Amino acid sequence: MPESSFPRERRPAQAGWVYLVGAGPGDAELLTLRAARLLLEADVLVYDNLVSQEVLDCVPAGTERIYVGKKASQHALPQPDINALLVGLAQKGKRVVRLKGGDPFIFGRGGEEVEELVKAGIPFEVVPGITAAAGVGAYAGIPLTHRDFAQSCIFVTGHLKDGTVDLDWDMLARRKQTLVFYMGITQLATICSQLVAHGLAASTPAAVVRRGTTKAQRVVTSDLAGLPEAVKAAGITPPALTIVGDVVSLQSRLAWFHPEDHQ
Repeated sequence: MPESSFPRERRPAQAGWVYLVGAGPGDAELLTLRAARLLLEADVLVYDNLVSQEVLDCVPAGTERIYVGKKASQHALPQPDINALLVGLAQKGKRVVRLKGGDPFIFGRGGEEVEELVKAGIPFEVVPGITAAAGVGAYAGIPLTHRDFAQSCIFVTGHLKDGTVDLDWDMLARRKQTLVFYMGITQLATICSQLVAHGLAASTPAAVVRRGTTKAQRVVTSDLAGLPEAVKAAGITPPALTIVGDVVSLQSRLAWFHPEDHQ
């Protein structure tokens, strides 16, 4: 192969380093090449709740694994303790892969962890991953942008640090844009009602996708007025992503991924 051909070799994982790696939205084949290589080379894997079993199955059996996942009101380890853990492992000379669902810097607290590594003088690398919005939207058949429907796309947290969902509703409730809410299932009724109260039509198409890109993917579509009840009736629980906007109207025609065909 020519010297410049893809894929190129990269420096192997270094001792005493922390690698913040995006695991993508769930399907292991959506891992980047860099992420896959680092999973094979790590001494210690520090991983989150949203990392799929498919991805974990790519890690060698002998790799030390430390679960630090977070669910609503249930944290295996508080964030300051996770920060300290990463620093301590690196100071012991370990090659640490901090594995996060989606992308480390999109609602993954990666920025907070990097700040602590910088303070401690720990060398690190950030490996981007396919964020949930892009991966889940694609597998659900919902293009996040479309010239006829949406000229912008906004990623929104549905769960603020203080547990509220006090957002800039006037900015969010604008036409011709797509909204993607992360971690918003428990606040879904509030999200939908606030968007309508601030100007979006109650008939605006909306969807919730649970465990997108995996064999367990489920998609519920409705409109803002009916989505909370439709999700409740379907028994949808986290982790799930909420997509709001006219692009959702394309879902029934563009859906291509059928989990039953991937068993």
